[in-house]
Amino acid sequence: MSTLTIVPKHLVLNPVYLSGARSESTALHFYQNRQLELYASKPAHRLTLRQLIFFGRAMNKDRLIKSANYVRTELPVRIAHRIRDLQALPYVVVTQEGVAKTYELYWSAFEQLRHYPPVTTLKENEEFCRFLAKILAEHATVIPSLSLGLSLSSHFLPPDQLDSCMRRMLVSRISRRVLAEHHIALSEIHAGTHFESSGEPHVGIIFTGLDLRRSIERCVKLLKARQFLGDGMPVTSWPKVVIDGHLDTKFAYIREHLERSMHATVVKHHKSSSLPAIRATIVAGENDVGIRISDEGGGLSTPQNQIKTPSDLFSFSHVRNATRLEDSRIGALRTFSTSPQGIRATVGEQVDRWRKDVLSGVEDEIGSTSNDPEREAGVGPHPRIGIGLPMSNIFATYDSS
Repeated sequence: MSTLTIVPKHLVLNPVYLSGARSESTALHFYQNRQLELYASKPAHRLTLRQLIFFGRAMNKDRLIKSANYVRTELPVRIAHRIRDLQALPYVVVTQEGVAKTYELYWSAFEQLRHYPPVTTLKENEEFCRFLAKILAEHATVIPSLSLGLSLSSHFLPPDQLDSCMRRMLVSRISRRVLAEHHIALSEIHAGTHFESSGEPHVGIIFTGLDLRRSIERCVKLLKARQFLGDGMPVTSWPKVVIDGHLDTKFAYIREHLERSMHATVVKHHKSSSLPAIRATIVAGENDVGIRISDEGGGLSTPQNQIKTPSDLFSFSHVRNATRLEDSRIGALRTFSTSPQGIRATVGEQVDRWRKDVLSGVEDEIGSTSNDPEREAGVGPHPRIGIGLPMSNIFATYDSS
């Protein structure tokens, strides 16, 4: 007697990611990949922010060409390591829709990068920068895709393994984008086409004297310019943000990610005549800088999601954070993972297109979402997807070494 095995729909490898020639080669390159073995066996040559700043300060043609070829040879090695991580996961995890899509994106980028010829002239470097920008745009969906796939895989992986895998993937993604975006910025500065409106000192994308108070004020200003919360709730007023502590703190860093406190405060006190202030305290030590954000938004633990330890807030496992499998969150992740705009993880990424469209006077019909610059940039009204806190945690500790 034959037995029919029913496989849940969400566990079937989505053919849209494996169409045409890609579907024919997927099984082969998953198990028979000598080139991948070669690159994955190489160590990643990591650079600190200090090294990137030192190298980029006195940029000339020779240094720019050297930077291009470092990025060209380093990126396929780092991607190969992450492909190996994906291949080490249980098959039922790799076939999840988001993980499968990420795997295909990584394999495509790996093949393109390892075949890219050496850069020898400034003209070739311009072409290489356009190539890098194209790869970066293609990978805009990686964060929501990974979050979707690993959330759906939560039943098949122990929490520690799932969170460890997700953190490695996200940290590696940040490091690769830093290398690519830094080289593009250095090339633009050398060509005289780079524009930075803040006036703060920087080398490439690294701000050598990042003004922490000014960065917080910038985030507050961007948030207060919005008329809706992330879930579409209209906002008539925002809470005041008080910044105290070591207000003159400056250090070298990549300017990044205060939305959650403002959102929670508005939701909890939306019927009040006034909103309690949010306090951002800056504390600078000898080797570390801390920012404590205090609000009266009611906390993050709810009857539906009992958080046992603070680290559970950053977990992608439903065992530790039950909201990971909420229908609204899974649906939102699916939407973003299929959108060409993806999710913009940094403030700079989020507001870039939004600012351009708003300043150019683009006006969309009320209710339209097809050409909504805020929504496409990842800052418009949309269901909350649970990526902000984990990403902020990773950004905050990214260069702690």
